[in-house]
Amino acid sequence: MKVWAISDLHLSGRSDKPMDVFGPEWEGHFEKIKADWRMKVGEDDLVLLGGDTSWGMKLEEGLFDVLSLSPLPGKKVFIRGNHDFWWSAISRVREGAPDFFFLQNDCVKFGNVVVAGSRGWTCPGSENFTEHDNVLYLREAERFRLAFEKANKVREAGDILIALIHYPPFGIKKEDTLFTQLFEENGVNKVVFGHLHGAGYFPLKCDKAGIDYFLTSCDKTKFTLTEIL
Repeated sequence: MKVWAISDLHLSGRSDKPMDVFGPEWEGHFEKIKADWRMKVGEDDLVLLGGDTSWGMKLEEGLFDVLSLSPLPGKKVFIRGNHDFWWSAISRVREGAPDFFFLQNDCVKFGNVVVAGSRGWTCPGSENFTEHDNVLYLREAERFRLAFEKANKVREAGDILIALIHYPPFGIKKEDTLFTQLFEENGVNKVVFGHLHGAGYFPLKCDKAGIDYFLTSCDKTKFTLTEIL
């Protein structure tokens, strides 16, 4: 089993928000992603989707975009991004797409791979970080603690632990944060994140304290999936 990842698809099958308004590279971006996906992913592989899957505002709009991934191979694991307003009560999300896996402060295990996930938030030191951001940052760190509590109950010797988070868990200088501390304390092997767009520099892969970090926003990766494992 291989593990792949991609994030920030920003699909709009039931909402009027085409992504090509953000630049010509976004034109036909979903078709580019699907073509690469079919070339790379096997039926037994795992694909991690790091949030901002759909522009939909209502549950049915978001699920329409999620279900458009059904014909593509692999087992699919999602977390919520800051634009996934369609993502309501987790029970309703899971009922709407029972063949997929949706993480919300918890984990899922496939063979010897455990994936723990939560949305995360902007970290201290980020531009225009506010006291409100700090409240959400602390809350999201607590949610990751809950996710790792569950992961550690199912993780066995030799298992690989992957953390799936929407927001980058540190800044460009890779400073320590509550998220990176939790990753290190819980023996995370790989971290997958997204959220970042545009021309600003941020490495697609880097190492911190022996943990591999992967930025997988689809425009950053030229609308291709990244091999994580």
